[in-house]
Amino acid sequence: MHKEDKKILFEGHISYQHLITIRKGELAFTPLSDKPEPVKQELIKVSGKGRAWECLFYDKKKSSCTIYKHRPLECRLLKCWDTSEIISAIGKDTITRADIISQDNPITGFIARHEKKCSVLIAENLISSVMKKNSDSISLAKLTALVQEDLTIRSKAISEFGLSVETELFFFGRPMFKILNSQGISVG
Repeated sequence: MHKEDKKILFEGHISYQHLITIRKGELAFTPLSDKPEPVKQELIKVSGKGRAWECLFYDKKKSSCTIYKHRPLECRLLKCWDTSEIISAIGKDTITRADIISQDNPITGFIARHEKKCSVLIAENLISSVMKKNSDSISLAKLTALVQEDLTIRSKAISEFGLSVETELFFFGRPMFKILNSQGISVG
């Protein structure tokens, strides 16, 4: 999502439950490379459906977009026969959660605490240590504690604000255990 997409969000055509946050440092595929790379900045994206990525707003039966008149910038730029416009927009003028959540919303305190205590960058350093030292037990214990802290903050926010799973993914991004699983690490 880009800065000009804020209007679509504020008008209610797309809501938090339709979005997912990719946190700074999280591995993600980009159209610019053929492998996952750490993202350089927080990104907000439209969620997909199921395990195979398909846009949440794509109606397979009708082969059409359900929000076509109010689709985000990258969707408007996408032309299968010429990707230059969409490629030139990737990573530029993007928005973060802070751009679209009111600063007086009490969930911002949970998000700040989550970012401080459950940073993807901290996890990546621990993952690197585990990979280099072949199951470094101290780093694995720290990763386990990080997963527990992530789940604790999420649980408190869900309880306090009645968040749905979809909305939780916008406010907090993917759960830490899923980030670890995507890199072949399981902690318990």
